[in-house]
Order: sequence, then structure tokens, then C-alpha cells
Amino acid sequence: MNAADHYLTRYLEAKDLDQYNALLRYTFQVTEEELTATGWKDDEIKQSKFPVLERADVLGCFDGDTLVSQFAVYPLKMNIYDTVYHVGFVTSVCTYPEYTGQGIMKHLMIKGLTQMHEEGKSFALLYPYSIPLYHHLGWEIVSNKISFNIKDRQIPTKVKAPGYVRRVSWDNTEFHELHSHFASITHGCLFRNSLAWEEYWRWDEDDTNVAVYYNVKDKPCGYMVYLIKNDIMHIKEMVYLNREAQKGLWEYIHAHDSMIDEVHGSTYFSEPIAFEMDDGDIKESIRPYAMGRIIDVEDFLADYPCDPDGGTLCIELEIEDSLLPWNDRTFNVRFADGHCTMTREPAEYHLKMGIGTFTTLLLGYKTAERLYELERIEGREEAVERLDDVLFHKIPYISDYI
Repeated sequence: MNAADHYLTRYLEAKDLDQYNALLRYTFQVTEEELTATGWKDDEIKQSKFPVLERADVLGCFDGDTLVSQFAVYPLKMNIYDTVYHVGFVTSVCTYPEYTGQGIMKHLMIKGLTQMHEEGKSFALLYPYSIPLYHHLGWEIVSNKISFNIKDRQIPTKVKAPGYVRRVSWDNTEFHELHSHFASITHGCLFRNSLAWEEYWRWDEDDTNVAVYYNVKDKPCGYMVYLIKNDIMHIKEMVYLNREAQKGLWEYIHAHDSMIDEVHGSTYFSEPIAFEMDDGDIKESIRPYAMGRIIDVEDFLADYPCDPDGGTLCIELEIEDSLLPWNDRTFNVRFADGHCTMTREPAEYHLKMGIGTFTTLLLGYKTAERLYELERIEGREEAVERLDDVLFHKIPYISDYI
């Protein structure tokens, strides 16, 4: 018997809020000093977490009456190649140190993913605190975060746009609708519900600004969320629907050059910005951001779009998944006319891979050819090339940390 089976597992309720908060604070070492620095008091953070227990599924493991481990799932929608998927964003994954190594988190994860499976959610996301741990459980990297530092003299000076920029409030309707429109046309982007927006602002300071770019027809086409502190402009997120809006936002940044010495920012487009700069000698760093996991291969493929120009391919995909038994088998899949279907037609090829590899392949983070080179896919090279032909290849844009 697994050690985790000796403990009680149940969903958390409002009465568990104090223990939920205490476990988060201890595990992630959120100190009173950090809370005070960002304007939070202890009572306020307890209150702020109450909606999590109301609107998310939070599984807890109890030793007697004491909460020792937890696993929360936010229900969200995600754009995967212009198809809207109902997904689970896994968060608040933590265990008191003295209870680690007993299989508790694996136990909670299986229960949580099984619940998502029963609810028809075929995909899950998380922000990893330990990439090796999640690798072991079938998760894989699916997106990047690129951070950049630009000196004031390196801010583009020649960019001009015909529209204008206005600062708006955090709850501005046009700003929220602009993000929804961006999500509807951007692979990988999450649609933010009210809870996601609350988490988006959770630790931001009061003087964090939102600037929206409007075109000459007064239509919002881009925005940036930023904070100016200690002569540095910190850009949390810059979103644009077109090149004009991108240029307009950089023109707005340049308008601050007398107020700032540097611009520090992040981009989630997985495309370095140095090439676009007049002075591209800037500091950029790239790191893995989100990890993903297909929860139900057959359900995921039922909605998954493929390249209609890639021809028709019938292929056996042998998937290894040691955590979720319904995925641990061979799927006979037909790719044709932009759709995937399960089929009994004779397969032309056979490929074998783990669930994590399959996840990052279908999300577009890595091609089949690259995964084959890394010895993550077994089979004939011709089969790998044909699989790449029928798949889309675009790295997801994922900017939310929940």
C-alpha cells in the first residue's frame, strides 16, 4: 500500500481557508515583509484566496485534521490552433517538507487529473516549480518567457504610428475585450475569466499602469501593462494585434525616455526582439515557462485541427503514460482535411513516444523531426517527416501565471 493511502483525501471547503493559506505561505515562503512591500496585509491575502476555494477544485491531503498537501485546478479556456479547449490550470501544488517522499503529490495529481478527465477536460497546464518532478509525471515544456533589458539610448526612436495611446484603469472594458480578442486569434493564449484577472493583478502595486493603443478609428489594437520604479520601466506584458499597434506602443515607451534609464520587460511570443531594434546589442534571456499535459489523448485529438495542406496520413501512435492508464495504449489516427479521427484503416506507419513528448509535439513547441533527433520518438524517419507535414508548428503564447 502506498504511504499516501493512509491519509484522508478530500476537496477543500471554506472552513479550510486558514490551513490552505498557511500551507501556501510556508511552502513558497511568502513573508510578511513581502506582503507589506506589495501593499497586502495578512487578513487581505486570506480574503483574496477565498474565491480560489469557491471557484476552483482544490484537493487536499489530511493527516488527521491537518492539511499537509494540496493540488488546485482552475477551469479556464485556451486557444489551441483556433480551437477553444476547456482546460485545467494546475496551481497551489505544495506539500509540507516533512511529508514529501511519500507519494502524496502523485496521489493527488492522479485524483485531480482523473477528475478533469471525467469532466471532459482533455488538457492541463501548470507553472512548474520543479521541471524534473513534472517530467517524471508526464508533463512537458510547451512555452517560453523571454526577458529583456534595454538602455534608454537603445529604445527605438524612428517608430511612428498614426493612432494614439491612452492610459486606462485595470478594469477597463475595452482593455479586457482586447485581451479576449487577442486570445481568440493567438495559439496557446488563455481566455481570462474574472478569477484569472484577479490573479493577474494579485501582486501588482497600485501604480501599475495599463496603456492602450487606439488606431485612427478609435479601435483598441494593443496594450501594455507596466510600472515605473527607480528610473526603470518594468513591462509586465505587451500585447498587439498588428504591427501598427506594436510600433505605437514602442513610440509610447520612447516618450518616457526622459523619465527612465532602462526598460525591463517580458515577452511570451518566443521570438527575441533584438533583431527588431536599431541597436540590437541588448540583453535577452529565455527560459521555459509553462508545462502542459494531455489528459485524454482520444478526446484531445477529437477537437485537434491539423494542416489541411499536409495530405492524408493514417498512423499508429503508441503512447506511453505511466500515470493515466487510458492513455497508455496505441491510437490509430487519421489526419486528413484539417481534422483528426480515430480509424480502423490500415496504418502506413508506427511511431512510439511518451505522453510528454506527444504533448509538446501537438502544442507546437517542438517538431517531430527535432524530437526524433533527441531520441524522444521511436520509428522510421519517413514517418516522422509525414507527421510533421500534417501538423501545425507554432509555439504557444502563454503569459498567465495562476
